[in-house]
This record gives sequence, C-alpha cells and structure tokens, in this order.
Amino acid sequence: MVPLSIIDLVPVSRGSSVGEALHNSLDLARHAERWGYRRHWLAEHHCMPGIASAATAVAIGYVAAGTKTIRVGSGGIMLPNHSPLVIAEQFGTLEALYPGRIDLGLGRAPGTAAPILSALRREASSADGFPDDVVEVQALLGPPRPNRALAFPGTGTRVPLWILGSSLFGAQLAARLGLPYGFASHFAPAFLIDALDSYRARFEPSAQLERPHVMVGCNVVAAETDSEARRLFTSTQQMLAAALRGAGGLMPPPVDDLESSWTPTERAQVESMLRCSFVGSPKTVRRQLAEFIRETAADEVIVSTPVFDHVARLRSYELLAEVARS
Repeated sequence: MVPLSIIDLVPVSRGSSVGEALHNSLDLARHAERWGYRRHWLAEHHCMPGIASAATAVAIGYVAAGTKTIRVGSGGIMLPNHSPLVIAEQFGTLEALYPGRIDLGLGRAPGTAAPILSALRREASSADGFPDDVVEVQALLGPPRPNRALAFPGTGTRVPLWILGSSLFGAQLAARLGLPYGFASHFAPAFLIDALDSYRARFEPSAQLERPHVMVGCNVVAAETDSEARRLFTSTQQMLAAALRGAGGLMPPPVDDLESSWTPTERAQVESMLRCSFVGSPKTVRRQLAEFIRETAADEVIVSTPVFDHVARLRSYELLAEVARS
C-alpha cells in the first residue's frame, strides 16, 4: 500500500457548529498522526455552509499547532483568489511556526460562480494567469531577488508546492514546472488517467523534484460491514445531489432509503462524480483500493471521508489505516 493522506473539507453536520467542525478536524489530525497518515490537507471553498475550511491558512495553522509530526497543508489554495505575495507570506509564516511540516497545494478553481467571483473581487478571466502566479509564488518562497518584492516571512523557506487539478491543464503545468501533481478524482474523475499519462510523459525535473510524483484523491467510507458503510455514505450522496439543484447546506444524516432523495438524473450525475469511491468493510475497501492504486500507479493516495458522525468518520480512517498496514 502506498502512503495515505487526508483531504479534509471540515464538514459541518446538521445540528453542529462551525466551531465543532474545526475542533473535529484537529481531533481527526491527531488520530491520523498516530495511525500513520502522511498529510492532513484542508481545502479552500467559499460560500458553502457545509464546509468550514474557507479561511484555509487559518485552519491549517490551527491543525498544525495541535499536532506534532503529520504534514499539514492546502488541498488546495485557489491561487486566482489571492495575491501571490499574500499566499507566500501566509505559508512562509506557517513554515516558520511549524518547520518542515507545511505543504502548499495550488489550484485554479475555474468553476467558481459569478456572485462568488464578485465577492472575491476577481474576474472570471483571472484563472488565465494561474501559471504565472504559481511561478511568482515559487519565486517569492525562494532566495531573495534584486529589485523584486520580498515575502517576509516566506523568502528562502522553499515551502513545497503542489499543482492540484482535474484536467490536462494542471497536469501539463505541473510537468513543465517539475512539481508534484495531485488529481481531484474524489469528485471529478473523468480525466484521471489521461491527466496522469500526460503529466508523466511531459515531466521535466526541477530543483524540487527529480521524477514525477502523483497523488490521487478518492472517497473511502469503511465500517464493520458493507451495509453499514453504504448507509454512512448516503450523507455524501445526499449533499452532492442537493448541491446539483442549487440547494447546498449542512451535511445531512445518513438514510436507509436513498431513492427518495434524488432523481434518476441526479443519481447518474452523483455516481459519475463519485466513481472513485470505495465503500464497505475493510475487506471490500482493501480490494477496491488496491485496484485503484494499480490502475493509477499512484505514489500517494489522499482520502476524503465526509460522513455525518465524527466518531464514525474516525473509525473509517482507523480501519483504512489497518488495511494499509495489513
């Protein structure tokens, strides 16, 4: 089994609060550290009541402060939303506080809705400058440059950069810059194999990375039985179906009968988005995940487990860690 990491959206369940969700994220990271997970990454999403990781650098600092060895980072920061200098300063500060433990995963988020773009003070075309912005962040975290802006903290820290994406664009950019590549197959798997093939074929070694390095995302919900795991997974399925109809909200509790929660069209869309999801007992998950790793030849796997109950979420990650060790 390849190294396992966690992608955490800090889900807010019905009946709980944002504060509870953030405390649960730290609790998960502390357990994950003991169970042998390599990274705990948090994702930038805006205007989504069911996700509490919008202030991603702040959440990363909270998790890193409460852990000791696990790497903590962004999966990812949507760089077109920010000034490269501000991101370099934020992550330079995090690196100064938690040296050797911070990762900076960068994405371009081309699908952000128009009202959110306006609230973020950005234009739809701002994603077009993503490659230049990545290079600027990389330079700001590198050695000082004459007559150029200085990121302080940040300059000279060389915080490891990752390119994250779900298309050929990100794969080709990561290859050209010689950076590790993470594919968001946990919710957008359509171009997974094509993107990985393109990245590996075009990869150019860099000061950060000598050879291609791929991390692939998936959803895993593990429980004592297949039926219990499938029931837990209905919270994710309901949440995505609601989002497709523009009715996103807090994470709903699991249900025994999912059919009344979506239309056939919504079901087909959700199942397509969640194709890289492995749900069941440890035996079932082991078989499914092993096949996924063979198919992708991944160097790492990053796992999302968005379930309603925090204790069940912890148990799923614990069972997955046991699968990895067996």
